Amino acid sequence: MTVHFPFQNSYSALPDSFFARVAPTPVAAPRLIKLNRPLAVQLGLDPDMLETPEGAEILAGKTVPAGADPIAMAYAGHQFGQFVPQLGDGRAILLGEVIDTEGVRRDIQLKGSGPTPFSRRGDGRAALGPVLREYIVSEAMFALGIPTTRSLAAVVTGEHVIRETALPGAVLTRVAASHIRVGTFQFFAVRRDTDAIRRLADHVIARHYPDLLHAERPYHALLASVVARQAELVARWLLVGFIHGVMNTDNSSISGETIDYGPCAFMDAYNPAQVFSSIDEMGRYAYANQPRIGLWNLTRLAECLLPLFSDDQEKAVAEAQDILGAFSETFSDAYQAGLRKKIGLFTERDGDDALIQDLLDAMARNQADFTLTFRKLGDAAGDPAADDARAQFMDPAAFDEWAKRWHERTALEPQTATERQAAMNAVNPMFIPRNHRVEAVIQAAVNDDNYAPFEELVKVLAKPYQDQPDYAAYADPPLPDQRVLQTFCGT
Repeated sequence: MTVHFPFQNSYSALPDSFFARVAPTPVAAPRLIKLNRPLAVQLGLDPDMLETPEGAEILAGKTVPAGADPIAMAYAGHQFGQFVPQLGDGRAILLGEVIDTEGVRRDIQLKGSGPTPFSRRGDGRAALGPVLREYIVSEAMFALGIPTTRSLAAVVTGEHVIRETALPGAVLTRVAASHIRVGTFQFFAVRRDTDAIRRLADHVIARHYPDLLHAERPYHALLASVVARQAELVARWLLVGFIHGVMNTDNSSISGETIDYGPCAFMDAYNPAQVFSSIDEMGRYAYANQPRIGLWNLTRLAECLLPLFSDDQEKAVAEAQDILGAFSETFSDAYQAGLRKKIGLFTERDGDDALIQDLLDAMARNQADFTLTFRKLGDAAGDPAADDARAQFMDPAAFDEWAKRWHERTALEPQTATERQAAMNAVNPMFIPRNHRVEAVIQAAVNDDNYAPFEELVKVLAKPYQDQPDYAAYADPPLPDQRVLQTFCGT
């Protein structure tokens, strides 16, 4: 009996200029280290078969399953503001697409599966550490309720890759609504291939925005829809303290999912200027800059779509600017609504925005832990004598002054204290992928071939909003000597 993938491939049916046909490079001795069994079932796959040696060979790229049409997708992109006309999948190969049990078309891609025509002299491989990081963080984001690509499996290859040193090689099986990016449109725009832009836009509408198929101006509506999804996505990042780390246009998904978990991180102490990425020396993609960069990336998408808007360049630009203008309001509405929920406000009153901002300002001045401050605020909502939120502040008096105003404001709400605490705990996680925890897991796997810490961390992060007393230590911020100050790209 063989592993069966019910592939129904649409992207590989597009013109050859959209991709390069290339098979994964076989590896020496693939070994499955993690299969996401619930996701496998959702995709209509047999998890028991995927856990066999044959399944491991498929998930490592050593064997190509029947029905697959392996391709490396072409795209361009702005990387830290500098345009590169050809990037493409340099170490990832899209095996094909399946329709999941909810009727959604999903890409199944191998990341770290060998060189492609877009590799630019790279080895096309992935080291174990970045594979584990993406597995951990993408699945944590899913559990947090944030749109994201997902991780189906992680496999070690039995080979080493050379980075600064020799490291164990690995392959991640990534699942996405699609891997189409702003940079995919840029690839054709820089070549002035309007027909390809139209073909790509039609494919995106049919796949991701089918309600626009009969819109009066479908390409205008497409841009508006992508703007709305990206604005809401970035707002949700900020609400959990997530920093993407490398918001290039080639890492900006048209479907509205979080994609490409390279030097990403979650904040410990709240700091709007926080940067972890070792390559973001100027802070372009700092925590608080993410909304601005999101709009910048969408402006690049709008530039690509201008030929589809009108033959009159001036008119097309004006129409695009009008659509882009909705980003700030959509982001602000989503972000402010999320913040109100985080502090237990379910109606809107004058002064709410100032109350929230005053809390954030006090957190920044006092190096208060972002996640725990909001989570423990729920305890204070249930019991005003609870002081765990107060304990997050270097100067507890700063919290006391704010908390007095907060209690006065929440007294005007219709919910009981118990109802408010439950509602706050449903949006304020207890557990996030703390950087020091992720690094410890990676070191145990890379240095000792020990995956027990990885398994336990994944288990805890699957229930981020539950207290989980047996794993309470996973909620703790790092000690001074445990702090991770930089995260690194996997290439």
